[in-house]
Amino acid sequence: MTASPRQTDVAIIGAGPTALFAAFECGMLRLSSLLIDALDCVGGQCAALYAEKPIYDIPAHPAIEGGALIEALEAQITPFNVPRLLGQRVEGLQGQRGDFTLTTSAGETIRAKAVIIAAGAGAFGPNRPPLDGLDAYEKTGAVQYYVRRRQDFTDRRIVVAGGGDSALDWALSLSDIARHVYLLHRRDRFRGAPETLARIEAQVAAGKIEKVVPYQLSGLRGENGRLQAVEVATLDGAARLLEADTLLPFYGLSTDLGPIAVWPLDTHRSQIPVTPSTLETSLPGVFAIGDVASYPGKLKLILQGFSEAAMAVHAIHGVVHPDTPLHFEHSTSLGLPGVA
Repeated sequence: MTASPRQTDVAIIGAGPTALFAAFECGMLRLSSLLIDALDCVGGQCAALYAEKPIYDIPAHPAIEGGALIEALEAQITPFNVPRLLGQRVEGLQGQRGDFTLTTSAGETIRAKAVIIAAGAGAFGPNRPPLDGLDAYEKTGAVQYYVRRRQDFTDRRIVVAGGGDSALDWALSLSDIARHVYLLHRRDRFRGAPETLARIEAQVAAGKIEKVVPYQLSGLRGENGRLQAVEVATLDGAARLLEADTLLPFYGLSTDLGPIAVWPLDTHRSQIPVTPSTLETSLPGVFAIGDVASYPGKLKLILQGFSEAAMAVHAIHGVVHPDTPLHFEHSTSLGLPGVA
């Protein structure tokens, strides 16, 4: 027996900060919504990649960690009881403005009057190093691609691999609590801000970070997923063995719009062009906000995504209630409305 489709006014694809704020705006306009995300938790890249890294350009917060921002956004939508379909991605979209049917990889069917795509850069995952036996070490956590809880790495011997901001930032952050941090890169040149590079050199001089250059990963040694050492080598074949408990490879993310890329809407280089005033895509009734949305003058900032969420939801009100004018009110006078 097939389960009945879920009914909602607005289906929001994604569950990052922009998507969460869109759900709040829906609640404020008495529109029902639900969130769908391929990750098994809300927060998108903020939760997966930056949970304990500070963000400095959120209004009214001189600094706020990514995880704390997500917690606050979740608290903001709590009164509206927004359903979350996590660990599944939207596979299919059919219908038209005012009557869409979405299907997910977990077999869910959703009927919605409008759709918001807030998928960031799309489904994302780490670029994995091509090492034999890697899966076994990933399953035990000996190889990880994200740092969700900094304290989990206390007193560990860590190899941080990569030459960009993520590798440099986490090498610095973990050097104060780890037993030893190796910073591995294929050349003695890193891509970072001058201040960050100066801090790296200071930690190297203090013996808290050991630079291993110019080397690259060549193998893993251990038993039953328990890492004992990381093999590295130069392009000339010179090899070293680094005693380590944990490998953190930061080689960037592979991103993919997935099925969205073949939906009947315009895309360009993994982004979705929208009308700036409404954030509506070329497919009427489908809107895009956040990093995935593209228009002249676009800034890829969370705060701009928040603004786009509000604009899109106000435009969607006319889709859901075409015969009911929307009289805009400030939250100070509107208060917190109940769920529609």
